[in-house]
Amino acid sequence: MTRDDALALLHEYTKNPALINHGLAVEAALRHYARLGGYDEAQWSLVGILHDFDYERWPNPPDHTREGAKVLRERGVEEVVIEAILSHADWNIQDYPRDTPLRKTLFAVDELCGFIVAVAQVRPQFLEGMKPKSVKKKLKTKQFAAAVSRDDVDQGAKLLDLDLDEHIANCITALQTIAQELEPQSPEDR
Repeated sequence: MTRDDALALLHEYTKNPALINHGLAVEAALRHYARLGGYDEAQWSLVGILHDFDYERWPNPPDHTREGAKVLRERGVEEVVIEAILSHADWNIQDYPRDTPLRKTLFAVDELCGFIVAVAQVRPQFLEGMKPKSVKKKLKTKQFAAAVSRDDVDQGAKLLDLDLDEHIANCITALQTIAQELEPQSPEDR
């Protein structure tokens, strides 16, 4: 499957612009980490784009990820991509542990990317000039982006054996490369 195929599949199954942007954000972070670690950027890109492509149709566990995996298998997607996607959901952890660099990194960037974008949306400069310090400050505010698991953010950095500041900085850097795609078009969208 090519990146264009993955994007078409994402758009076929997902209409919510925020969910589409989330796929792009996670893709950017995975590409960044693939580049840092010398891994297959194209493969990691597909995982990022597709990791939640099924969420609008099947938002409840365990259907989310499992129903999507069926679709991906029907479309001939590599099993390593499908298994990485399955691994990011806690209900699949027995069968798909987070035991490879790709699986660990997907888990590590998923919640954090969503959180960083939420922080960016309340800043006049969006992602420009963002520092880990401002993200960490918002992490301490439990009401801000309350659906984001702070435990998952912490566990993600530990899975990658990185200091949280370094992990946040890596994700900010990745997201800055696609800031124009992620930034709301008007202040009312923030």
